[in-house]
Amino acid sequence: MLGESHYDIALLQEAHLPSNGWELSSYSRGADVVKLSERAEVRNLARIPQGRPPTRDEISVSAPGTVAAAHVLPRGGEPFVAVSVYARWERPHPRTRTNWRVGYADAMAHRAISDLSTFIGYPDLTVHRILVAGDFNLFHGALDSNRLALPARDRSVFDRLEALGLQFIGPRYPHGRKANPAPSGLPADSENVPTYYTSRQRPESAANQLDYVFASHGFHESVSARALNSPEEWGPSDQCRIAIDIDLSR
Repeated sequence: MLGESHYDIALLQEAHLPSNGWELSSYSRGADVVKLSERAEVRNLARIPQGRPPTRDEISVSAPGTVAAAHVLPRGGEPFVAVSVYARWERPHPRTRTNWRVGYADAMAHRAISDLSTFIGYPDLTVHRILVAGDFNLFHGALDSNRLALPARDRSVFDRLEALGLQFIGPRYPHGRKANPAPSGLPADSENVPTYYTSRQRPESAANQLDYVFASHGFHESVSARALNSPEEWGPSDQCRIAIDIDLSR
């Protein structure tokens, strides 16, 4: 399906990790950045565990499979850094009492933010061109009454990305279909678009958005995102694809 698209790269989550990599001892799937066309050169950074400074062709990561990064050199445009994020769910410590069936994702998202901060070297982010996208497993704009989220903790992730100068791109309505009926626990004017459906749902009944796109300040003006979340275009996964377009003339 990706090979038949007109896009040049793909930022993947839950992709198979390299069979000879150190991460495979912990998890079999994680984030990746892959090349889809000859219109762009993709220079992937090898992931290494935190502990030693990375070389020019490496990135230190805090958790296996959470972050993948590449330098992308499009033909006819300025290069940029592409970062794929997979904020995996995790559960409290085995000795910690809990009634959470699934766990929480904000801690893994914060680890990913710490890792991608390595690409920021100036207070003025217009110096940089950084694209971040992925499965954050968080609700944007969740009300405190939302039983499916940890609203304050979810907000801390979006606030931290904004503090780093990474602008929230979306996708937001009308760049994607809104859930019908609207899910509870979100503001009435929420522009969220569903990107995920549960085992009890289908694409047409998908309710919540877990996947998001961000771009560094300045660069964000040339980036747009649309959720391919209509039943006809959803695809085989329980999470829809997000189409990201970059205006290379800017």
